[in-house]
Amino acid sequence: MKHLHDFGESEEMYLKTIAELASKQDPIPVTWVAERLGISTVSASEMIHRLENRRLLEHTPYKGVCLTDEGRRRANTIIRRQRLWECFLTDKLAITWDHVHDLACRLEHATDSMVTEALADYLGHPTTCPHGNPIPSTEGEMPPPEGIPLGDLTPGEGGVILRIHPVSALLLRHLAEKRIEPGKEIEVREIAPFDGPQSILIGDEMHVLGREVAAHIMIQPNTETLGSRKLMEILG
Repeated sequence: MKHLHDFGESEEMYLKTIAELASKQDPIPVTWVAERLGISTVSASEMIHRLENRRLLEHTPYKGVCLTDEGRRRANTIIRRQRLWECFLTDKLAITWDHVHDLACRLEHATDSMVTEALADYLGHPTTCPHGNPIPSTEGEMPPPEGIPLGDLTPGEGGVILRIHPVSALLLRHLAEKRIEPGKEIEVREIAPFDGPQSILIGDEMHVLGREVAAHIMIQPNTETLGSRKLMEILG
């Protein structure tokens, strides 16, 4: 089947991966990109060099890579296709939210702009995907990210789960088993010593989450949490 875009599936995956990781740090270490894609650093470096030649990213030795404006626009266009497909699979086909990520990843590479916008029209132009993440605009603009990582909260603080980011199939399955998903009220009850795992309360269920998992759960803190933080800033 002839590809519908002017660069291949592998290149699209690199652009999307760098864009998703950039929410944590910019520039992104090449090792992060390789680890996320499950490939060697040597292989990642070769593709990064190719994308740099196409002026889609900039690579600074010993620091990492960052997308150019054009690279970011293209990455967001890919993300738009994926998240719209996630909405379709969840809302129209009733596939659970923890299974749609990988399915949408396959569909995004075989979808041109005409189908993408027809899909958006059909779905009523949703603004977020089932994992709570914003859907970029037709022009490739990404709305500002919202929320703070669950790992940043201290005991007694809580709020509402806004989104899961970055997403992976393994992470989603883990959270689905615990019924941890966007829209749920959450409260941190305890943090183990030496930056250990968090004990959290969701409804009447207590769960223990490692720091790596908690870093992917973005929270809209409640007013009490925001108030106490502001007071600490004033006093601090």
